[in-house]
Amino acid sequence: MAKKNLIGSWAFLIGVILAVIAGLFTSSLSANLATALSAILIIIGLIVGLFNVTGKEVGPFLISGLALIIASAFGNAVIVRTLPALGDVLMALLTVFIPATIIVAIKNVFTLAKN
Repeated sequence: MAKKNLIGSWAFLIGVILAVIAGLFTSSLSANLATALSAILIIIGLIVGLFNVTGKEVGPFLISGLALIIASAFGNAVIVRTLPALGDVLMALLTVFIPATIIVAIKNVFTLAKN
């Protein structure tokens, strides 16, 4: 396994685990800690987008990422009313996936423009 792919894989796993933990405990975190954790999740998302998604994975990743983002945006209001902690987990996961999806989309546009 290439070193770049290994970094991206670990970043993805760490990002998902941190997002779930952060989402479950968001209400008990101080504002400064929550802000720092969000910044860490965004950086992890950027790393995932830069190193983890390549070649044939781009299309499925973008479709899955967009589906997750759209479903989360529209479904979050319903989820928060019934299970607030799940809504917080979903928002933390989006904090990882949105930057990753943006980076992969930009890389894809450059690849398409180059060809």
